[in-house]
Amino acid sequence: MADYHSKFLGKDDTGAPLEIGVRDGVIVAVGGSLDGEGEHAHDFGDAMLLPGWIDAHVHFNEPGRADWEGLATGSQALAAGGGTVFFDMPLNSSPPVFDAASLLEKKALAEKKSWTDFALWGGLIPHSLTSLPEMARAGAVGFKAFLCDSGLTEFPATDRATLIEAAKVAADLNLPIAVHAEVPVPNQPPPSGTDYHAWCRSRPVTMELAGIELALEACEKSGAAFHIVHVSSPEGVDLIQQAKAEGLNITLETCPHYLLLDEENGAAIGNLAKCAPPLRPRDQVEALWNRLNQGLIDTLGSDHSPCPPELKTSSNIFEVWGGIAGIQHGLPLVLSRNPSLSCQISQKVAERFRLPAKGGLRVGVDADFIVLQKGSFPIEGQSSLTRHPHSSYLGMTSSWQVAATYLRGEAITGPGRAQFLTPQAS
Repeated sequence: MADYHSKFLGKDDTGAPLEIGVRDGVIVAVGGSLDGEGEHAHDFGDAMLLPGWIDAHVHFNEPGRADWEGLATGSQALAAGGGTVFFDMPLNSSPPVFDAASLLEKKALAEKKSWTDFALWGGLIPHSLTSLPEMARAGAVGFKAFLCDSGLTEFPATDRATLIEAAKVAADLNLPIAVHAEVPVPNQPPPSGTDYHAWCRSRPVTMELAGIELALEACEKSGAAFHIVHVSSPEGVDLIQQAKAEGLNITLETCPHYLLLDEENGAAIGNLAKCAPPLRPRDQVEALWNRLNQGLIDTLGSDHSPCPPELKTSSNIFEVWGGIAGIQHGLPLVLSRNPSLSCQISQKVAERFRLPAKGGLRVGVDADFIVLQKGSFPIEGQSSLTRHPHSSYLGMTSSWQVAATYLRGEAITGPGRAQFLTPQAS
């Protein structure tokens, strides 16, 4: 008979009864009807219990740009949206994370301010190549590179030669490289117009495919692990799946906005929907859903990239900051269409980034899970916990609402329990 501190009762993603036994913050039993008595029983009735979202792609912009978001407000909104772990990108903080000192500075801030556990990406630019080992020793979960303009002069694009050389270093360090895979294609005509459709025409799918091809080349030459972030097209998924079949060590992420919004939505929303890669036509969105439902997409990351409202006001969309904010509502909206995404939001992320204490609802991992209530929940600005309430999801309605988020067996109610996560040896 199992011995629990707590037992949590609800439903799984099929509607079947689910009980989770927890002791000292770790899951010790999972089943439909568990033996044993706990000190505390929490019966959530027909609410669904899912593993907490490990969001491996956020921009909380601290230190230096806390007025854009911040570790406290960003992680609070993540927890309200079903997240228990975030991986913060090396930009848009100032300074960016290019060495051990900047990584440890961000770590210290997050340990004080974060509502959830966290990991940190190191930055890969031509001038940070020699700093990759020290960032690895400081606990970086991997290295992030842009193959195009990042929008920030302090974070320049990584060229082909640097990417291949960095991949060899990353392979020796046993850490993955995350790639923003867009590369301008030869003879691409300059954009005409200044509206949302012009933005989409300026960054066609061919740019994404060219970026993926470059990442695949570096992956093949180095043997390093690669993770392609925010894949927006079914063609990109297919290209990566083909590389997997050929034995390359590569995974891919997509984001809620590429599943929830299309180009016409973007044109109607306007500047708030500017992102890179841009939103795609409806037929590509449906094809992306098809691949997600087949299990061909490894992870789901928010790419939450907020900014102050004044950076979204220009009449010329090319002058607007690119980034979609929506970390609080993206996951519930996606789950409204398919609630059976446990692997993509948790287990596969933990496996890819070597976090054995995380991932899924199974014996031996941290009791990180969310309680989801069924209903009809409109997305309204006043409900937003992010620093700025603007979101491309305003006006949409979710079929699920996160009633509670549990981190190591305790409901998240504020900062103070955050742990810094680092990759474990294979």
